[in-house]
Amino acid sequence: MENVHQFIAIAGVILYWLILGAISIRLVTKRRSIGVAFSWLLVIYFIPLLGIFAYILFGELNLGKTRADRAKAMYRPYALWFKSVTDNHPHRPTFHSAYAESLTQLCLNRLGIPALPCNHLELQTTPAQILGALVDDINAATDSVHMEFYIWHPGGMADKVALAAIDASARGVDVKILLDAAGSRDFFKSHWPESMRTAGVTLTQALKVSPLRMFFRRLDLRLHRKIVVIDNAIGYTGSMNLVDPAYFKQNNHVGQWIDVMVRVNGPVVPVLSAVNAWDWEVETNERELPAPPKSFDTFKESMSYGTKIVQVIPSGPGMPDDLIHQVLLQSLYQAQKQITITTPYFVPSENLQKALINAAHRGLEVDIIVPRKNDSTMVKWASRSFFGELLEAGVNIHRFEGGLLHTKSVLIDEEHCLIGTVNLDLRSLWLNFEVTLLVDDQMFAQQLAKLLKEYKAKSQTLDNKRWQKRPLYKRFIEHLFYLFSPLL
Repeated sequence: MENVHQFIAIAGVILYWLILGAISIRLVTKRRSIGVAFSWLLVIYFIPLLGIFAYILFGELNLGKTRADRAKAMYRPYALWFKSVTDNHPHRPTFHSAYAESLTQLCLNRLGIPALPCNHLELQTTPAQILGALVDDINAATDSVHMEFYIWHPGGMADKVALAAIDASARGVDVKILLDAAGSRDFFKSHWPESMRTAGVTLTQALKVSPLRMFFRRLDLRLHRKIVVIDNAIGYTGSMNLVDPAYFKQNNHVGQWIDVMVRVNGPVVPVLSAVNAWDWEVETNERELPAPPKSFDTFKESMSYGTKIVQVIPSGPGMPDDLIHQVLLQSLYQAQKQITITTPYFVPSENLQKALINAAHRGLEVDIIVPRKNDSTMVKWASRSFFGELLEAGVNIHRFEGGLLHTKSVLIDEEHCLIGTVNLDLRSLWLNFEVTLLVDDQMFAQQLAKLLKEYKAKSQTLDNKRWQKRPLYKRFIEHLFYLFSPLL
Protein backbone atom coordinates (compact mmCIF):
# COMPACT_ATOMS: atom_id res chain seq x y z
CA MET A 1 0.00 0.00 0.00
CA GLU A 2 2.88 2.31 0.85
CA ASN A 3 4.39 1.64 -2.57
CA VAL A 4 1.10 2.62 -4.22
CA HIS A 5 1.07 5.92 -2.34
CA GLN A 6 4.68 6.57 -3.33
CA PHE A 7 3.89 5.78 -6.96
CA ILE A 8 0.89 8.15 -6.95
CA ALA A 9 2.96 10.90 -5.30
CA ILE A 10 5.81 10.52 -7.80
CA ALA A 11 3.38 10.35 -10.74
CA GLY A 12 1.62 13.47 -9.47
CA VAL A 13 4.90 15.39 -9.21
CA ILE A 14 5.95 14.28 -12.72
CA LEU A 15 2.55 15.22 -14.15
CA TYR A 16 2.70 18.61 -12.40
CA TRP A 17 6.13 19.41 -13.87
CA LEU A 18 5.08 18.15 -17.30
CA ILE A 19 2.13 20.56 -17.24
CA LEU A 20 4.40 23.39 -16.08
CA GLY A 21 6.80 22.59 -18.89
CA ALA A 22 4.02 22.43 -21.49
CA ILE A 23 2.60 25.81 -20.43
CA SER A 24 6.10 27.33 -20.41
CA ILE A 25 6.80 26.06 -23.92
CA ARG A 26 3.44 27.39 -25.10
CA LEU A 27 4.16 30.82 -23.61
CA VAL A 28 7.46 30.91 -25.49
CA THR A 29 6.18 29.59 -28.83
CA LYS A 30 3.16 31.92 -28.92
CA ARG A 31 5.62 34.87 -28.93
CA ARG A 32 3.65 37.04 -26.56
CA SER A 33 5.19 40.23 -25.25
CA ILE A 34 8.02 39.54 -22.84
CA GLY A 35 6.13 41.24 -19.99
CA VAL A 36 3.03 39.07 -20.41
CA ALA A 37 5.06 35.86 -20.72
CA PHE A 38 7.17 36.74 -17.68
CA SER A 39 4.12 37.55 -15.57
CA TRP A 40 2.45 34.26 -16.40
CA LEU A 41 5.65 32.36 -15.64
CA LEU A 42 5.73 34.04 -12.22
CA VAL A 43 2.13 33.01 -11.60
CA ILE A 44 2.45 29.36 -12.62
CA TYR A 45 5.80 28.74 -10.88
CA PHE A 46 5.25 30.66 -7.64
CA ILE A 47 1.58 29.85 -7.02
CA PRO A 48 1.47 26.04 -7.26
CA LEU A 49 -1.65 24.46 -8.78
CA LEU A 50 -3.64 27.71 -8.56
CA GLY A 51 -1.29 29.29 -11.09
CA ILE A 52 -1.86 26.44 -13.56
CA PHE A 53 -5.61 26.61 -13.00
CA ALA A 54 -5.54 30.40 -13.53
CA TYR A 55 -3.66 29.99 -16.81
CA ILE A 56 -6.13 27.39 -18.07
CA LEU A 57 -9.01 29.79 -17.29
CA PHE A 58 -7.47 33.13 -18.28
CA GLY A 59 -4.19 32.55 -20.07
CA GLU A 60 -5.47 32.01 -23.61
CA LEU A 61 -7.59 34.35 -25.73
CA ASN A 62 -10.30 31.74 -26.22
CA LEU A 63 -13.59 33.12 -27.52
CA GLY A 64 -15.20 29.67 -27.55
CA LYS A 65 -15.60 27.43 -30.58
CA THR A 66 -19.16 28.48 -31.44
CA ARG A 67 -18.45 32.19 -31.31
CA ALA A 68 -15.08 31.81 -33.03
CA ASP A 69 -16.56 29.81 -35.90
CA ARG A 70 -19.45 32.25 -36.21
CA ALA A 71 -17.12 35.27 -36.26
CA LYS A 72 -14.97 33.63 -38.93
CA ALA A 73 -18.01 33.01 -41.13
CA MET A 74 -19.19 36.59 -40.59
CA TYR A 75 -15.96 38.21 -41.66
CA ARG A 76 -16.56 38.17 -45.42
CA PRO A 77 -20.12 39.63 -45.50
CA TYR A 78 -19.13 42.40 -43.08
CA ALA A 79 -15.94 43.08 -45.02
CA LEU A 80 -18.01 43.44 -48.19
CA TRP A 81 -20.36 45.86 -46.41
CA PHE A 82 -17.46 48.04 -45.27
CA LYS A 83 -15.90 47.81 -48.75
CA SER A 84 -19.13 49.09 -50.29
CA VAL A 85 -18.86 52.15 -48.04
CA THR A 86 -15.18 52.58 -48.88
CA ASP A 87 -15.82 52.30 -52.63
CA ASN A 88 -18.64 54.84 -52.52
CA HIS A 89 -16.58 57.88 -53.54
CA PRO A 90 -18.98 60.53 -52.17
CA HIS A 91 -18.37 59.12 -48.69
CA ARG A 92 -14.60 59.27 -48.96
CA PRO A 93 -12.75 62.23 -47.44
CA THR A 94 -11.34 64.68 -49.98
CA PHE A 95 -8.72 65.92 -47.52
CA HIS A 96 -6.75 64.37 -44.68
CA SER A 97 -4.62 66.23 -42.18
CA ALA A 98 -1.07 64.95 -41.80
CA TYR A 99 -2.12 63.43 -38.47
CA ALA A 100 -5.17 61.61 -39.81
CA GLU A 101 -3.81 60.35 -43.11
CA SER A 102 -1.47 57.65 -41.78
CA LEU A 103 -3.86 56.58 -39.02
CA THR A 104 -6.94 56.23 -41.22
CA GLN A 105 -4.90 54.35 -43.81
CA LEU A 106 -3.65 52.01 -41.09
CA CYS A 107 -7.25 51.32 -40.00
CA LEU A 108 -8.43 50.85 -43.58
CA ASN A 109 -5.64 48.42 -44.44
CA ARG A 110 -5.94 46.35 -41.28
CA LEU A 111 -9.64 46.61 -40.50
CA GLY A 112 -11.31 47.53 -43.79
CA ILE A 113 -13.35 50.32 -42.17
CA PRO A 114 -13.07 53.72 -43.88
CA ALA A 115 -12.85 57.14 -42.28
CA LEU A 116 -15.83 59.30 -43.21
CA PRO A 117 -16.27 63.08 -43.48
CA CYS A 118 -19.18 65.39 -42.85
CA ASN A 119 -20.28 64.28 -39.37
CA HIS A 120 -21.60 66.40 -36.53
CA LEU A 121 -20.36 65.46 -33.05
CA GLU A 122 -21.70 66.76 -29.75
CA LEU A 123 -19.57 66.26 -26.64
CA GLN A 124 -21.87 65.48 -23.70
CA THR A 125 -20.33 65.79 -20.27
CA THR A 126 -22.94 65.38 -17.52
CA PRO A 127 -25.28 62.49 -16.63
CA ALA A 128 -28.34 64.75 -16.97
CA GLN A 129 -27.24 65.87 -20.43
CA ILE A 130 -26.31 62.38 -21.62
CA LEU A 131 -29.27 60.42 -20.26
CA GLY A 132 -31.72 63.25 -20.98
CA ALA A 133 -30.66 63.41 -24.64
CA LEU A 134 -30.83 59.64 -24.89
CA VAL A 135 -34.39 59.58 -23.53
CA ASP A 136 -35.43 62.32 -25.96
CA ASP A 137 -33.90 60.52 -28.94
CA ILE A 138 -35.50 57.19 -27.99
CA ASN A 139 -38.87 58.92 -27.57
CA ALA A 140 -38.49 60.35 -31.07
CA ALA A 141 -37.41 57.03 -32.66
CA THR A 142 -39.61 55.78 -35.51
CA ASP A 143 -37.82 52.66 -36.74
CA SER A 144 -35.16 51.17 -34.46
CA VAL A 145 -33.30 51.56 -31.19
CA HIS A 146 -30.23 49.35 -30.79
CA MET A 147 -28.14 49.57 -27.62
CA GLU A 148 -25.20 47.72 -26.13
CA PHE A 149 -23.45 48.40 -22.84
CA TYR A 150 -21.03 46.78 -20.46
CA ILE A 151 -23.07 47.91 -17.43
CA TRP A 152 -26.75 48.76 -17.12
CA HIS A 153 -27.50 49.50 -13.49
CA PRO A 154 -31.06 50.24 -12.33
CA GLY A 155 -31.90 53.48 -10.54
CA GLY A 156 -32.40 57.18 -11.17
CA MET A 157 -32.31 58.40 -14.75
CA ALA A 158 -31.26 54.95 -16.00
CA ASP A 159 -34.84 53.85 -15.25
CA LYS A 160 -36.14 56.65 -17.46
CA VAL A 161 -34.10 55.23 -20.34
CA ALA A 162 -35.59 51.80 -19.63
CA LEU A 163 -39.12 53.24 -19.67
CA ALA A 164 -38.39 55.09 -22.93
CA ALA A 165 -37.21 51.81 -24.50
CA ILE A 166 -40.39 50.04 -23.34
CA ASP A 167 -42.58 52.85 -24.72
CA ALA A 168 -40.71 52.76 -28.04
CA SER A 169 -41.24 49.03 -28.37
CA ALA A 170 -44.94 49.44 -27.53
CA ARG A 171 -45.40 51.82 -30.46
CA GLY A 172 -43.75 49.40 -32.90
CA VAL A 173 -40.10 50.48 -32.83
CA ASP A 174 -37.59 47.61 -33.10
CA VAL A 175 -35.74 47.75 -29.76
CA LYS A 176 -32.73 45.49 -29.26
CA ILE A 177 -30.50 45.63 -26.18
CA LEU A 178 -27.24 43.68 -25.75
CA LEU A 179 -25.66 43.76 -22.28
CA ASP A 180 -22.54 42.13 -20.89
CA ALA A 181 -23.69 39.37 -18.56
CA ALA A 182 -21.11 40.06 -15.84
CA GLY A 183 -21.14 43.84 -15.98
CA SER A 184 -24.96 44.02 -15.95
CA ARG A 185 -25.67 41.24 -13.46
CA ASP A 186 -27.56 43.59 -11.11
CA PHE A 187 -29.80 44.63 -14.00
CA PHE A 188 -30.59 41.02 -14.91
CA LYS A 189 -31.54 40.34 -11.27
CA SER A 190 -34.01 43.25 -11.29
CA HIS A 191 -37.58 43.41 -12.60
CA TRP A 192 -36.52 45.29 -15.73
CA PRO A 193 -35.69 42.32 -18.01
CA GLU A 194 -39.17 40.83 -17.57
CA SER A 195 -40.82 44.23 -18.04
CA MET A 196 -38.85 44.88 -21.22
CA ARG A 197 -39.45 41.47 -22.75
CA THR A 198 -43.15 41.68 -21.95
CA ALA A 199 -43.26 44.96 -23.90
CA GLY A 200 -41.53 43.34 -26.90
CA VAL A 201 -37.96 44.51 -26.31
CA THR A 202 -35.39 41.95 -27.47
CA LEU A 203 -32.90 41.70 -24.61
CA THR A 204 -29.79 39.50 -24.78
CA GLN A 205 -26.92 38.72 -22.43
CA ALA A 206 -23.46 38.75 -23.98
CA LEU A 207 -20.72 36.38 -22.82
CA LYS A 208 -22.74 34.61 -20.14
CA VAL A 209 -20.76 33.51 -17.10
CA SER A 210 -21.19 30.06 -15.59
CA PRO A 211 -18.87 27.39 -14.11
CA LEU A 212 -19.51 25.08 -17.07
CA ARG A 213 -18.47 27.68 -19.64
CA MET A 214 -15.00 28.11 -18.15
CA PHE A 215 -13.94 24.89 -19.85
CA PHE A 216 -14.97 26.19 -23.28
CA ARG A 217 -14.30 29.95 -23.20
CA ARG A 218 -12.15 32.41 -21.34
CA LEU A 219 -14.41 33.73 -18.57
CA ASP A 220 -13.01 37.25 -18.26
CA LEU A 221 -13.67 38.26 -21.87
CA ARG A 222 -15.96 41.26 -21.61
CA LEU A 223 -18.16 43.27 -23.95
CA HIS A 224 -16.92 46.70 -22.91
CA ARG A 225 -18.40 48.70 -25.79
CA LYS A 226 -21.02 51.41 -25.24
CA ILE A 227 -23.02 51.99 -28.43
CA VAL A 228 -26.49 53.35 -29.09
CA VAL A 229 -27.88 53.68 -32.62
CA ILE A 230 -31.32 55.20 -33.21
CA ASP A 231 -33.01 54.93 -36.62
CA ASN A 232 -29.54 54.35 -38.15
CA ALA A 233 -29.21 58.16 -38.02
CA ILE A 234 -28.18 59.07 -34.47
CA GLY A 235 -25.35 57.37 -32.63
CA TYR A 236 -23.78 57.49 -29.19
CA THR A 237 -20.52 56.13 -27.88
CA GLY A 238 -18.07 57.04 -25.15
CA SER A 239 -17.09 56.05 -21.64
CA MET A 240 -20.45 56.13 -19.85
CA ASN A 241 -22.33 52.96 -19.04
CA LEU A 242 -26.12 53.04 -18.78
CA VAL A 243 -26.04 54.17 -15.15
CA ASP A 244 -27.04 57.17 -13.10
CA PRO A 245 -23.85 57.91 -11.10
CA ALA A 246 -25.91 59.05 -8.11
CA TYR A 247 -27.27 55.48 -7.81
CA PHE A 248 -24.17 53.52 -8.85
CA LYS A 249 -21.45 52.02 -6.59
CA GLN A 250 -22.13 54.45 -3.77
CA ASN A 251 -20.38 52.17 -1.24
CA ASN A 252 -17.00 52.16 -3.00
CA HIS A 253 -15.95 55.48 -1.45
CA VAL A 254 -14.49 56.81 -4.70
CA GLY A 255 -17.13 59.43 -5.43
CA GLN A 256 -19.45 59.55 -8.42
CA TRP A 257 -18.20 58.35 -11.77
CA ILE A 258 -17.30 61.13 -14.23
CA ASP A 259 -17.93 60.30 -17.89
CA VAL A 260 -18.50 61.66 -21.37
CA MET A 261 -20.47 60.48 -24.38
CA VAL A 262 -20.31 61.63 -27.99
CA ARG A 263 -23.63 62.08 -29.83
CA VAL A 264 -23.10 61.63 -33.57
CA ASN A 265 -25.06 62.55 -36.68
CA GLY A 266 -23.74 61.75 -40.12
CA PRO A 267 -22.46 58.95 -42.35
CA VAL A 268 -20.35 57.40 -39.57
CA VAL A 269 -23.51 56.33 -37.67
CA PRO A 270 -24.21 53.30 -39.91
CA VAL A 271 -20.61 52.20 -39.29
CA LEU A 272 -21.26 52.26 -35.53
CA SER A 273 -24.46 50.36 -36.28
CA ALA A 274 -22.50 47.73 -38.21
CA VAL A 275 -20.20 47.22 -35.21
CA ASN A 276 -23.29 46.76 -33.04
CA ALA A 277 -24.72 44.33 -35.62
CA TRP A 278 -21.48 42.34 -35.49
CA ASP A 279 -21.75 41.96 -31.70
CA TRP A 280 -25.41 41.03 -31.95
CA GLU A 281 -24.75 38.33 -34.55
CA VAL A 282 -21.79 36.85 -32.67
CA GLU A 283 -24.07 36.40 -29.67
CA THR A 284 -27.38 35.44 -31.33
CA ASN A 285 -26.49 34.23 -34.84
CA GLU A 286 -29.02 36.76 -36.19
CA ARG A 287 -27.81 39.02 -39.01
CA GLU A 288 -29.19 42.52 -39.41
CA LEU A 289 -26.64 44.65 -41.24
CA PRO A 290 -27.76 48.29 -41.38
CA ALA A 291 -28.41 50.29 -44.50
CA PRO A 292 -25.19 51.98 -45.68
CA PRO A 293 -24.69 55.75 -45.29
CA LYS A 294 -27.07 57.89 -47.30
CA SER A 295 -25.97 59.91 -50.29
CA PHE A 296 -23.48 62.70 -49.78
CA ASP A 297 -26.12 65.32 -50.62
CA THR A 298 -28.00 64.38 -47.47
CA PHE A 299 -25.12 65.65 -45.36
CA LYS A 300 -24.20 68.77 -47.33
CA GLU A 301 -25.97 70.99 -44.83
CA SER A 302 -23.72 69.69 -42.05
CA MET A 303 -20.54 70.67 -43.90
CA SER A 304 -20.54 74.06 -42.18
CA TYR A 305 -20.41 72.50 -38.70
CA GLY A 306 -19.55 68.89 -39.38
CA THR A 307 -16.21 67.29 -38.56
CA LYS A 308 -13.61 66.68 -41.22
CA ILE A 309 -12.89 63.04 -40.45
CA VAL A 310 -14.28 60.40 -38.06
CA GLN A 311 -12.79 56.90 -37.99
CA VAL A 312 -14.55 54.14 -36.04
CA ILE A 313 -12.04 51.68 -34.55
CA PRO A 314 -13.48 48.53 -32.92
CA SER A 315 -11.28 45.92 -31.28
CA GLY A 316 -11.58 42.57 -29.59
CA PRO A 317 -11.25 38.84 -30.22
CA GLY A 318 -11.80 38.03 -33.88
CA MET A 319 -10.64 41.49 -34.98
CA PRO A 320 -7.10 42.54 -35.98
CA ASP A 321 -4.71 42.18 -33.05
CA ASP A 322 -3.09 45.23 -31.51
CA LEU A 323 -4.81 47.79 -33.78
CA ILE A 324 -5.87 50.32 -31.14
CA HIS A 325 -2.45 49.94 -29.51
CA GLN A 326 -0.84 50.75 -32.88
CA VAL A 327 -3.11 53.77 -33.35
CA LEU A 328 -2.24 55.06 -29.87
CA LEU A 329 1.49 54.68 -30.47
CA GLN A 330 1.30 56.38 -33.87
CA SER A 331 -0.71 59.24 -32.35
CA LEU A 332 1.82 59.81 -29.59
CA TYR A 333 4.77 59.80 -31.97
CA GLN A 334 3.04 62.17 -34.42
CA ALA A 335 2.20 64.73 -31.72
CA GLN A 336 4.01 68.04 -32.20
CA LYS A 337 3.09 70.20 -29.19
CA GLN A 338 0.88 68.59 -26.57
CA ILE A 339 -0.58 65.28 -25.40
CA THR A 340 -3.33 65.02 -22.77
CA ILE A 341 -4.61 61.62 -21.66
CA THR A 342 -7.50 60.77 -19.35
CA THR A 343 -8.04 57.22 -18.16
CA PRO A 344 -9.36 55.61 -14.96
CA TYR A 345 -7.02 52.62 -15.29
CA PHE A 346 -3.44 53.52 -16.25
CA VAL A 347 -1.36 50.38 -16.80
CA PRO A 348 0.43 51.08 -20.09
CA SER A 349 2.41 48.69 -22.21
CA GLU A 350 6.18 49.13 -22.25
CA ASN A 351 5.95 50.69 -25.72
CA LEU A 352 3.29 53.21 -24.63
CA GLN A 353 5.37 54.13 -21.57
CA LYS A 354 8.39 54.75 -23.79
CA ALA A 355 6.32 56.79 -26.27
CA LEU A 356 5.12 59.08 -23.46
CA ILE A 357 8.65 59.51 -22.14
CA ASN A 358 9.93 60.14 -25.66
CA ALA A 359 7.28 62.84 -26.17
CA ALA A 360 8.33 64.59 -22.94
CA HIS A 361 12.00 64.39 -23.97
CA ARG A 362 11.06 65.98 -27.32
CA GLY A 363 9.78 68.99 -25.39
CA LEU A 364 6.06 68.29 -25.67
CA GLU A 365 3.72 69.10 -22.81
CA VAL A 366 2.45 65.68 -21.70
CA ASP A 367 -0.39 65.52 -19.18
CA ILE A 368 -1.94 62.35 -17.76
CA ILE A 369 -5.12 62.74 -15.69
CA VAL A 370 -6.15 59.78 -13.52
CA PRO A 371 -8.53 59.52 -10.54
CA ARG A 372 -6.95 59.90 -7.09
CA LYS A 373 -9.23 57.15 -5.77
CA ASN A 374 -9.75 53.98 -7.80
CA ASP A 375 -12.28 51.17 -7.51
CA SER A 376 -9.59 48.58 -8.36
CA THR A 377 -6.91 48.11 -5.69
CA MET A 378 -4.63 46.09 -7.96
CA VAL A 379 -4.80 48.66 -10.76
CA LYS A 380 -4.25 51.50 -8.28
CA TRP A 381 -0.93 50.07 -7.08
CA ALA A 382 0.20 48.86 -10.51
CA SER A 383 -0.58 52.28 -11.98
CA ARG A 384 1.57 54.06 -9.40
CA SER A 385 4.55 51.90 -10.32
CA PHE A 386 4.79 53.79 -13.64
CA PHE A 387 4.66 57.30 -12.17
CA GLY A 388 8.30 57.68 -11.10
CA GLU A 389 9.86 57.18 -14.52
CA LEU A 390 7.26 59.42 -16.16
CA LEU A 391 7.77 62.21 -13.62
CA GLU A 392 11.56 62.03 -14.07
CA ALA A 393 11.05 62.54 -17.82
CA GLY A 394 8.91 65.62 -17.26
CA VAL A 395 5.44 64.14 -17.75
CA ASN A 396 2.76 65.90 -15.68
CA ILE A 397 0.57 63.52 -13.69
CA HIS A 398 -2.67 64.94 -12.29
CA ARG A 399 -4.81 63.01 -9.80
CA PHE A 400 -8.45 64.02 -10.19
CA GLU A 401 -10.27 64.65 -6.89
CA GLY A 402 -13.83 65.21 -8.10
CA GLY A 403 -14.85 61.54 -8.22
CA LEU A 404 -13.81 58.49 -10.20
CA LEU A 405 -12.71 60.02 -13.50
CA HIS A 406 -13.90 57.41 -16.01
CA THR A 407 -13.44 59.42 -19.23
CA LYS A 408 -11.15 57.72 -21.77
CA SER A 409 -9.55 60.20 -24.16
CA VAL A 410 -6.30 61.12 -25.88
CA LEU A 411 -6.00 64.73 -27.09
CA ILE A 412 -3.23 65.54 -29.57
CA ASP A 413 -2.11 69.17 -30.11
CA GLU A 414 -5.67 70.34 -29.31
CA GLU A 415 -6.53 69.47 -32.92
CA HIS A 416 -7.16 65.71 -32.98
CA CYS A 417 -8.39 63.15 -30.46
CA LEU A 418 -9.25 59.58 -29.67
CA ILE A 419 -12.35 59.14 -27.51
CA GLY A 420 -14.38 56.07 -26.62
CA THR A 421 -14.37 53.04 -24.32
CA VAL A 422 -10.66 52.16 -24.28
CA ASN A 423 -8.72 52.39 -21.01
CA LEU A 424 -4.96 52.77 -21.12
CA ASP A 425 -4.40 49.28 -19.81
CA LEU A 426 -3.58 45.96 -21.41
CA ARG A 427 -7.05 44.50 -20.82
CA SER A 428 -8.64 47.18 -22.99
CA LEU A 429 -5.88 47.13 -25.59
CA TRP A 430 -5.76 43.37 -26.15
CA LEU A 431 -8.65 41.58 -24.50
CA ASN A 432 -12.01 43.37 -24.22
CA PHE A 433 -14.44 44.21 -27.01
CA GLU A 434 -13.90 47.98 -27.30
CA VAL A 435 -14.62 50.86 -29.66
CA THR A 436 -13.02 54.28 -30.04
CA LEU A 437 -13.50 57.21 -32.37
CA LEU A 438 -10.56 58.90 -34.06
CA VAL A 439 -11.74 62.49 -34.61
CA ASP A 440 -9.78 64.82 -36.84
CA ASP A 441 -11.48 68.15 -36.20
CA GLN A 442 -10.02 71.17 -34.43
CA MET A 443 -13.36 72.54 -33.21
CA PHE A 444 -14.35 69.28 -31.50
CA ALA A 445 -10.82 68.84 -30.13
CA GLN A 446 -10.97 72.29 -28.55
CA GLN A 447 -14.26 71.41 -26.85
CA LEU A 448 -12.52 68.37 -25.39
CA ALA A 449 -9.48 70.49 -24.45
CA LYS A 450 -11.73 72.85 -22.48
CA LEU A 451 -13.22 69.92 -20.56
CA LEU A 452 -9.79 68.44 -19.81
CA LYS A 453 -8.63 71.79 -18.43
CA GLU A 454 -11.60 71.66 -16.06
CA TYR A 455 -10.50 68.16 -15.01
CA LYS A 456 -6.97 69.44 -14.34
CA ALA A 457 -8.34 72.32 -12.26
CA LYS A 458 -9.96 69.71 -9.98
CA SER A 459 -6.78 67.65 -9.73
CA GLN A 460 -3.67 67.51 -7.61
CA THR A 461 -0.48 67.59 -9.70
CA LEU A 462 2.20 65.23 -8.43
CA ASP A 463 5.54 66.73 -7.45
CA ASN A 464 8.46 64.52 -8.47
CA LYS A 465 10.59 65.31 -5.40
CA ARG A 466 7.75 64.55 -3.00
CA TRP A 467 6.85 61.41 -4.94
CA GLN A 468 10.40 60.08 -4.58
CA LYS A 469 10.09 60.42 -0.77
CA ARG A 470 7.05 58.15 -0.44
CA PRO A 471 7.39 55.32 2.13
CA LEU A 472 9.33 52.17 1.26
CA TYR A 473 6.35 49.92 1.92
CA LYS A 474 4.39 51.73 -0.81
CA ARG A 475 7.28 51.26 -3.23
CA PHE A 476 7.34 47.55 -2.42
CA ILE A 477 3.60 47.14 -3.07
CA GLU A 478 3.92 49.10 -6.34
CA HIS A 479 6.78 46.92 -7.57
CA LEU A 480 4.93 43.77 -6.55
CA PHE A 481 1.87 44.68 -8.61
CA TYR A 482 4.08 45.98 -11.44
CA LEU A 483 5.26 42.40 -12.00
CA PHE A 484 1.67 41.39 -12.70
CA SER A 485 0.64 44.55 -14.57
CA PRO A 486 0.61 42.82 -18.00
CA LEU A 487 -2.19 40.56 -16.71
CA LEU A 488 -4.46 43.28 -15.24
